Amino acid sequence: MTRDLPPPGPPAARPPAPPSDRRGTVRDLAAVAAATLLVLAAVLVGDFIQHRDGTLRVGRPPLLAQWAPHAGPGTPAALLVAAAVVVYGPSLAARLSWRPLLLTVWGASLAWTWSLALVDGWFRGVAEQLTTQHEYLRVIHRFQDIPAALRGFGGHILLDAPDNWPAHVAGHPPGATLTFVLLDRIGLGGGGWAGAFCITVGTTAAVAVLAAVRTLAEESLARRAAPFLVLAPAAVWVGTSADGYFTAVAAWAVALLALAVTGHRPAWTGLGSGLLFGLSVYLSYGLTLFAVIGAAVLLLGEWRRLPRLLLPLVGGFLVVPVVFAVLGFDWWEAYRLLVTRYHQGSGGVRPYGYWIWANLACTVLIVGPATVAGLRRCGSGLPARWRPAPLTGGPVRRLALLVLSALLALLIADLSGMSKAETERIWLPFVFWLLPAGALLPAPRAWLAGQAVLALLLNHLLRTGW
Repeated sequence: MTRDLPPPGPPAARPPAPPSDRRGTVRDLAAVAAATLLVLAAVLVGDFIQHRDGTLRVGRPPLLAQWAPHAGPGTPAALLVAAAVVVYGPSLAARLSWRPLLLTVWGASLAWTWSLALVDGWFRGVAEQLTTQHEYLRVIHRFQDIPAALRGFGGHILLDAPDNWPAHVAGHPPGATLTFVLLDRIGLGGGGWAGAFCITVGTTAAVAVLAAVRTLAEESLARRAAPFLVLAPAAVWVGTSADGYFTAVAAWAVALLALAVTGHRPAWTGLGSGLLFGLSVYLSYGLTLFAVIGAAVLLLGEWRRLPRLLLPLVGGFLVVPVVFAVLGFDWWEAYRLLVTRYHQGSGGVRPYGYWIWANLACTVLIVGPATVAGLRRCGSGLPARWRPAPLTGGPVRRLALLVLSALLALLIADLSGMSKAETERIWLPFVFWLLPAGALLPAPRAWLAGQAVLALLLNHLLRTGW
């Protein structure tokens, strides 16, 4: 996909840093302190509710996890990768030419995610994650006749339906399950291959976001964002959950749309973006909210190019829905049944009044302190020199619009009540678009160290659900 990017220019000696601003740093730290208090409140209130009536259905609120301090074979590698990115990440991001930087970001993301996953060992950390009772690999044998399985898919969604689907299969369109069915058909069956696939594909999301930031804002901001896209606490859940794979598909849909609206082979990039957007909504119902991020990309693009773009974009988008419809799957009916299934299970028990704000505490844990501070700078707290007008007229404002569109999509998901708990994995596709906010921070190494410490603590103190 990097061949669709604009030709790289000569590498800059160092991307311009945000101006040093003591008052801004104090405000950054205040935002992080407020976010920490939110997390603490979610832990304390969550423990109280869980011990009182058990309605949260998670082991260590606000995360689906258990307290279990441990280390494992991935620990030394995780420490080494974290130290290397903190010390060398900003300078390498400044010096490398563009395409080698993209490959380096992917390689570092792979190293970071694999090392975190292997803290729990190969079986617990990777090979068994997608084979548990709620997961996709439990039903591979039921897709011997794929068209028949798709025609009857809706008949197994409800809990009281005969031979009902496991939670994750019922909770997603069949594109998710079919991915693992097809992997099995080509000889890559089993939890090990499935986990490796999700990590390998999922880590490309960092590359896609980086490409989009460069295209829609400017290269210097993309370079400053690169280490933050690598060293994210969210990597704990990219390895290993299918939502890491969903994250990458949606991220590349946005990245290709960004290329299309800025004139980089719009027919092909528009077609590719449409195809991936269409696939996204057949991987997860919640990814329909990527329309919010897509709208922001269109706003940031060149309006005169939209007429040429619409035909390949819409044509590409329709391919996957048409194929599934021809094969007998009704997306809308399945979603209606899912809403009923959601309230039949834990979703009907978990209290909305807690999760409406505790989900945001969970998000703080997966984006890390640097992203919290960066989001503050995406708002009115930006120094005046970094607030060019009009809204979409300057690189930082363009980056802010992209980041805040992802935040808006996430908030809509929160308000919907269909994401009560487990958002550490469910919201991964949106979270990756918040991470570039770290580009606005001075002293990046200190903030990167904070990201690494949080991720390492989460992975070593808790046994996460994924």
